[in-house]
Amino acid sequence: MTTIDMLGLAAAFCTTVSFLPQAIKVVRTRDTEALSLGMYAFFSLGVALWLAYGLIKADIAISIANSITLVLALVILGVKIKNDRFNAS
Repeated sequence: MTTIDMLGLAAAFCTTVSFLPQAIKVVRTRDTEALSLGMYAFFSLGVALWLAYGLIKADIAISIANSITLVLALVILGVKIKNDRFNAS
């Protein structure tokens, strides 16, 4: 493994792990009032595009990190959409 590969894996680890506290808080509390629906929708799209890029480039760091982050972001987005629909009723 090259130094550049290790740098990519370290960056992927940090950005993915940094997302965990928000995902855990939303799953535990179901509180999404302060979260922006638009931001999470575009963020999820961006992460999906990064995942596609990583898969096409066969970059393991980009692919793994964005796979995990996409799942977490979609969980938060799903809870946000559900809460917004419930609160609108």
